[in-house]
Amino acid sequence: MTAFSQTGGDWSFLLMIAIACVLLYLGIVKKYEPLLLIPIGFGVLLANFPGGGMEVTQASSDGMVTLANGTQENIWDMPLHKIAHEMGLMNFIYYLCIKTGFIPPIIFMGVGALTDFGPMLRNLRLSVFGAGAQFGIFAVLLASLAFGFTPQEAASLGIIGGADGPTAIFTTIKLAPHLLGPIAIAAYSYMALVPVIIPLVVRLLCSEKELRINMKEQDKAYPNKTEIKNMKVLKILFPITVTIVVALLVPTAVSLVGMLMFGNLIKELGSMTSRLFETASNAIMNTATIFLGLSVGATMTSEAFLNWQTIGIVLGGFLAFALSISAGICMVKIFNLFATKKVNPLVGATGLSAVPMASRVANDIATKYDPKNHVLNYCMASNISGVIGSAVAAGVLISFLQ
Repeated sequence: MTAFSQTGGDWSFLLMIAIACVLLYLGIVKKYEPLLLIPIGFGVLLANFPGGGMEVTQASSDGMVTLANGTQENIWDMPLHKIAHEMGLMNFIYYLCIKTGFIPPIIFMGVGALTDFGPMLRNLRLSVFGAGAQFGIFAVLLASLAFGFTPQEAASLGIIGGADGPTAIFTTIKLAPHLLGPIAIAAYSYMALVPVIIPLVVRLLCSEKELRINMKEQDKAYPNKTEIKNMKVLKILFPITVTIVVALLVPTAVSLVGMLMFGNLIKELGSMTSRLFETASNAIMNTATIFLGLSVGATMTSEAFLNWQTIGIVLGGFLAFALSISAGICMVKIFNLFATKKVNPLVGATGLSAVPMASRVANDIATKYDPKNHVLNYCMASNISGVIGSAVAAGVLISFLQ
């Protein structure tokens, strides 16, 4: 009756349990993205006990899954109660919430409700660096093709460079669902390691003189000619306008960008939608995060994880992440060659979707060199635009490759 009697001589599950413990250690002890790494780590733990029945069974490209009795059925023809009964709780959650693409847009709605676009709107010229930081996505996509990944797999791998877990999951569900487990683990692990990766890249590419560029002093020396007279109205119009523009140009990105903007709109409308805001930013967001973390972690069985393809995904994800940071920094350096009003390269380093962690890390780096050089608000302009940029990039990839 014990798990040991059901190993069949395969002890690889012990390595997966060790990996689960590492993820839990990073979340609990190191406090790296605990709201995500703890559910994912525990999902990995649950999925890898022989006989537990908590692992997610991936369907083939034509939707076929093998049940415990050896028969095969099309997962999309199975009612939910049968999935729960025949395949277990995790498969029920996975195919209801994740495989349908339901959870990532819901999380984006919560992110929108928690995001203030004010710093970006006040420093709109800095938002372009958020677009430049998407370079890592397409660079790793091309490199992955050279290493034998299919275009769909390469796009799912490259999107890790956007540093946005829900976007990576949404893209992978659409293009390469069989890689969901390792890509989700890589995406969220590297998001958690933002405090390590950004300083590493910055040290390699930036001089002390560049890191001492004081953005507030630059504003005093070269003040903005355009003054925003009614920020409240602008904040309300912005999510509506962005949704319309994105829907017309990249309709495949609407499910992410549209929900992000809806969440932000109910935040900015204040008291008239306060109940919706509270629900979206708390109860719904937290519930979705729990289901996402546990079920994605449950896809990480030894068969799905312990192979060369997964190792390639982990390495490729790190490369995508580092290239995105590097591209943003290099874009600022090129800009500074021609601009009178200089920009601190840390603004480019935060063109990722890891909001607001990337901006906080950049601000800490700046204040180490000059305690008065607070760049948080300026970095947030690039950081927030990176969220929109990665979602649009995902929409473009899906429209071309699905």
